[in-house]
Amino acid sequence: MRLTGHIVADVRSEKEFASGHIPGACNLPILNNEHRAIVGTEYKHNGQEAAIRKGWDLAGPSLGNLYRQARKWMKDKPLLLHCWRGGMRSEIAAWVSAFGGGEVLVLEGGYKVFRHDVLHQLQHAPRALRVLGGKTGSGKTEFLQQLATRGEQIIDLEGLAHHKGSSFGALGQEPQPSQEQFENNLAETLSAFDLSKPVWVEFESRTIGRIVLPKSLFHAMLAAPMVVLDVPDEVRIRRLLQEYGGFPVPDLESATLRIAKRLGGQHAARALEALHTGDLETWMRVCLQYYDKAYNYGIEMHKGTREFQFLNWE
Repeated sequence: MRLTGHIVADVRSEKEFASGHIPGACNLPILNNEHRAIVGTEYKHNGQEAAIRKGWDLAGPSLGNLYRQARKWMKDKPLLLHCWRGGMRSEIAAWVSAFGGGEVLVLEGGYKVFRHDVLHQLQHAPRALRVLGGKTGSGKTEFLQQLATRGEQIIDLEGLAHHKGSSFGALGQEPQPSQEQFENNLAETLSAFDLSKPVWVEFESRTIGRIVLPKSLFHAMLAAPMVVLDVPDEVRIRRLLQEYGGFPVPDLESATLRIAKRLGGQHAARALEALHTGDLETWMRVCLQYYDKAYNYGIEMHKGTREFQFLNWE
């Protein structure tokens, strides 16, 4: 579902919006988090009519702001409002916004219908999927970006997840979206594609940080043709040090400790010692022992054809 050509205003509470929303939507709550809790308690103890009265009392001060904001937005585009099911909150917001004189629409079925469409779309992965493989530090993200500049269709899963997939993957990234929001953003990306043409994606494990890839997409990645970037180890280490070497040592130490058990006690101790003495090359070289083994294990699951492309990124 692509809602282009409109200003999309989500009138649900901040908490509902943060949990998941239509990509590009603005949050303009009629009832904030605290108000919704109060109305819910009123409904539980005194019934629907009492809850509606309480809702009006609490919403009153926010209606003026809603009107002013809606009027400002409608100077540029029609306003599309929604709540959870397209019910009372949407109707109130539409009634208030209409005084601004512009075009006001309500999304029939609300966010619930949008989520239904997202989940339905994610049941089916692109048929012409192409997977990009390569060990940590091979520059897969940069390669995907080069493909995009040439007009290829790409899915930047790590960009959507705000995480680069490793123990160090959260460094320098924005907080990860909710699982629900990741799915919404992924569906939005897919909806812009011509699915009769190839779609490129980086080979990932099922999880990226705390985000879980849709089952259909992950299984399609395991079966799709793969182009593997074959990059010399020295180049990989140099690239990784450029990417991560500037972060504070305590952050790098925490990330290293998260893989210490998998590295083994002796290797973990060596990596940490090198980190604290400023020998970042040795630190990275030891850490890559774990990541290369993990990559080799993951690649064994891939059942599609493979083509190798040597790169030195000089």
